[in-house]
Order: sequence, then C-alpha cells, then structure tokens
Amino acid sequence: MIDNALNMEYNSQRELLIIPEYGRNVQRLILHAKAIEDDELRQAFVERMIDLMYQMHPQNRNIEDYKEKLWKHIFRIAKYDLKVTPPSGIIPTPEDVKKRPEIVPYPKSEARFRHYGNNVTQLIKKATTMEEGPIRAGFTKVIGSYMKLAYKTWNREHFVSDEVIKNDLLTLSEGKLILAEEISIDNLADARKRKKSNDRDYRNDRDYRDRGDRNDRDHHHRGSDRYSNKRRNHGGGRRR
Repeated sequence: MIDNALNMEYNSQRELLIIPEYGRNVQRLILHAKAIEDDELRQAFVERMIDLMYQMHPQNRNIEDYKEKLWKHIFRIAKYDLKVTPPSGIIPTPEDVKKRPEIVPYPKSEARFRHYGNNVTQLIKKATTMEEGPIRAGFTKVIGSYMKLAYKTWNREHFVSDEVIKNDLLTLSEGKLILAEEISIDNLADARKRKKSNDRDYRNDRDYRDRGDRNDRDHHHRGSDRYSNKRRNHGGGRRR
C-alpha cells in the first residue's frame, strides 16, 4: 500500500490541459490521433472525436456553427500539428485565436437630451426626410408623444409641459419639425389607456345592441307563435 501511495501521479505533475472543459482523456485521444500514420484512419478518428466532444456539452448544440468551433478546439489541443481536414475545408491556424472583433463605437448623442434616448434621434431624422403633409404632421406628433413618455419615465417627479417638449423637438430637428401651440401632446401611455377604454366601450355598446336585437327577434317569434296558435284554434272551431 505504501508503494502504491509513493507511485501516485498528481495532476500537478501531468501535462497541462490546453482546454480543461474536455478533460484529460480527450486531450490524450487527440494527441494519439497525431500518431496515426494512415490519413483516412486519422481523419475518421478525429471525426469520431468531434462527435464525442459534441455529446459532452449538449447544452451548446443550438449554438450556430458549434461543430466548427469544436474543430478549432481540436487543432488548438493538437497545437496545430494535425493532418486532417475540417468539413469547411479551412484549416485553423494559431492566428485565429489572436483575432479580436472590431470595436463597436458607442452612438454619439447630445448630452443635453440624453434622457430622450437614441431612438428619438433616429425618429426625428426619419421625419425630416418625409414630405410635408398630414403624414409627416401625424408622425411628428407621435414623436412628441414618445418624447413626453421618455421624459416622464426619466424623471417621474418633475412635471413636463407640452411647451418643453415642443422646444426640445424644435432644437433636435434643427428647426425642421414644428408642433403648433394649439396642439396638445398626449402621453403615449395615456393614449393607449384611452384607446383601450374606447375599445371596451365600443364592445359593450355592440354587445348591448346585439342583446337588444336578439330580444326583439325573440319577442317577434313569440308573437308569431301566439298568433299562429290562435288561428289554428279558431280555425278548428269553425270546422266543427
């Protein structure tokens, strides 16, 4: 027992795992594939390794191009010294690991009107390219309503007047979008509530009318039935 304890091999004494998530056995199998001399046998062996690695992490199966990622991992574990061909035909290289995605710049917006958000800026740009007319006027009013909603969401305790929204809209559009003084800017949330209320009232009125029509029809049918019964009774008396 003492001899067995002295002969124990610790992980700290073993070769470092290049990608620990696959474990030591997978790394050993990939290193064994490098020693296979027959090209077809080596290719088939590595493809079976891909299937094994694919089954080890089933939660990643829905990731796009996941098997292509596994091929890159196999070449990385093999230190890019492996004579096999991935299905894509593109053999991974050490330079692929060093590639970094391009930096996505943050959208630039006026700090003064940051509470409106970038969507308002995009909507205003779209509105300024539209032709003058009722469609543009209606779209401009929707933008004003959205700005009012965004302002109240940003600062719920502060009252925002229509005049503030109109002036900010005029500034953001560089004087191209103007809402007249007599136009009242409705908050989009309030407008939705009113629309739901109107729709509900309309449905209630329609249901009431439908019930009235059914009652009238029922009353008419009952009257017709009574009239028919009277005629049959009266006619029967004459025949006697």
